[in-house]
Amino acid sequence: MTATTHILPDFDAEAIRSDFPILSREVYGRPLVYLDNAATTQKPRAVVEAIASEYYNENANVHRGVHFLSQKATELHEASRETVRQFINAGSTSEIIFTRGTTEAINLLAFSFGEAYCQAGDEIIVTVMEHHSNIVPWQMLCQRKGMQLRVLPMNDDGTLQTDQLSTLLNSRTRLLCITHVSNVLGQVNPVADIIRTAHEAGVPVLVDGAQSTPHFAIDVQALDCDFFAFSGHKIYGPTGVGVLFGKQKYLEEMPPYQGGGEMIDHVSFDHTTYNQLPYKFEAGTPDYVGTHALATALQYVSHIGMDRIAAYERDLTAYALSQLRNVPDIHIYGHAPGATTADDAVISFNVGHIHHLDMGTLLDRLGIAVRTGHHCAEPLMRRLGVEGTVRASLAFYNTRADIDALVAGIDRVRKMF
Repeated sequence: MTATTHILPDFDAEAIRSDFPILSREVYGRPLVYLDNAATTQKPRAVVEAIASEYYNENANVHRGVHFLSQKATELHEASRETVRQFINAGSTSEIIFTRGTTEAINLLAFSFGEAYCQAGDEIIVTVMEHHSNIVPWQMLCQRKGMQLRVLPMNDDGTLQTDQLSTLLNSRTRLLCITHVSNVLGQVNPVADIIRTAHEAGVPVLVDGAQSTPHFAIDVQALDCDFFAFSGHKIYGPTGVGVLFGKQKYLEEMPPYQGGGEMIDHVSFDHTTYNQLPYKFEAGTPDYVGTHALATALQYVSHIGMDRIAAYERDLTAYALSQLRNVPDIHIYGHAPGATTADDAVISFNVGHIHHLDMGTLLDRLGIAVRTGHHCAEPLMRRLGVEGTVRASLAFYNTRADIDALVAGIDRVRKMF
């Protein structure tokens, strides 16, 4: 990827922006430049209207209801599961579990997989660049079971030391957990190769897809991952809903994460039997409005085309890197010039001795929304030797004008210091 790439001539980001009303507002009297998409994306009208429409027209608790509204809400909820299945190319809707987001999906897996497959002395592998949500649940499992957490390191350029993976994998390894895309470095990890290596050692793999699913097409069957998690709010859908994909052979063996309504088959005071997949893992009333809104978001980006989104964002990321590298005293983490690995739409940086919080606060006064801090990746920050960074993260509704505003804002802040 170089700065000489060209934006797709038929990709009209300005037209797309009109679907997102919030992007036309002002902040402190200045046009909003929203560059915090890795934390959450803005929502198109279609998603907000889907939420309102269901509450106004089809609101009733799903499953088991015989009346009209319940039947309609159930149809929308289960149609949403099929939309998710198609979007990530899972083999069956039985493998699609609705959760509150990536964090709950990983916690569900850490408990249920741990109960089914793990015991004292076993090991879980994570990487140094994981989000806390893909570290802490596994630490909790290790503490609960007397297991060990092992860490795959990375090189100074932000790439994982995949050549070290074979030395970590052994007969005690129960699961390898890896982020598809680093939420700090924008590093697209070679998960297909890593999965292949893990499978050769008989080890299943969880892929954290929170930062990949919004940016390029996902095919869980082609990846051959055993588990895959993502959040709705990072792919233009609502907060509080997400997905855990799991291969049916594992989900059948794993016990439920929570007990209550819907996840049961029969209940007595002596014995309870559990529902079939995926309902075994969906205790209580689901966010059936949220799942419908998530499906609407997936249909929205599918209509644009994930390949077109990926191409546009690659170009925009390249442009952003080319412009940011002209800023004096800037240090960009990852995205090494000339690197052969892929970059995603996340750029973390610091400028000179300016504290990242000061930079973010002053950019905010210019209407530019970026994220500052450790980005829920403290181990990675320690590996980088910093307390935190400024992070600009892009979406397909961002433009080169947004990048120019960011660079001008950084220059203005730099001159103040």
